[in-house]
Amino acid sequence: MAELTKKICIIGDFAVGKTSSVARCVNDVFSDKYLTTVGVKIDTKEMTVGVAATPVKLIIWDIAGTDRFSAVEFSYLRGSSGFILVVDGTRSHTLDVAKRLRTETQERYGDIPCVTLVNKSDLAGEWEIDDETIAALESDGFFPFVTSAKTGANVELAFERLAELVVTDQ
Repeated sequence: MAELTKKICIIGDFAVGKTSSVARCVNDVFSDKYLTTVGVKIDTKEMTVGVAATPVKLIIWDIAGTDRFSAVEFSYLRGSSGFILVVDGTRSHTLDVAKRLRTETQERYGDIPCVTLVNKSDLAGEWEIDDETIAALESDGFFPFVTSAKTGANVELAFERLAELVVTDQ
């Protein structure tokens, strides 16, 4: 079976762990050094998904953190097969930002597959987002995963789920 290539974007507010989540998934590394993404950073991840063992190459566009999209960010999203929203569990307002970004993306590009990382589970004692809120995300179609880019918890699983969704949605 030929490998599918799918562009996905990772979006969210500043400092929620987008770049760290990509680094964990692609290279299985984590750095405590915070580096702001300027514009977009592109990585690739190859995986096999689904019962049909479909090979897929994800072209991951890590878009600079923002609470609202400009024309530039919208242009980065063009042609995307799916996207990952990242929320910082220790800052509840980042969930509001993620919801707004999802709405803006859907208004512009339609209902494309999406999963949500509620990140920084390694800091659970500092969380401002509770289990009920995460359950509500599930019922609203956000496909939430409680993750930690630092420990790697559920990061690869979330990327695999998005890969399954974009392969199924083709």
